[in-house]
Amino acid sequence: MFAMILTWVGAVLGLALLIAMAAGAFVVDFDDKLQERRHRTKPVEPAGPLP
Repeated sequence: MFAMILTWVGAVLGLALLIAMAAGAFVVDFDDKLQERRHRTKPVEPAGPLP
């Protein structure tokens, strides 16, 4: 009986870990997209006078 309980606890912890890893990857990808969007919206100003 104790082994069955430990099996279920391990399965639940394993699923929680997989979901956390997937959520972390999603957050990193979403943050990268936001960073790209911020850099694209800033206008680029020339460093000096144009020839």
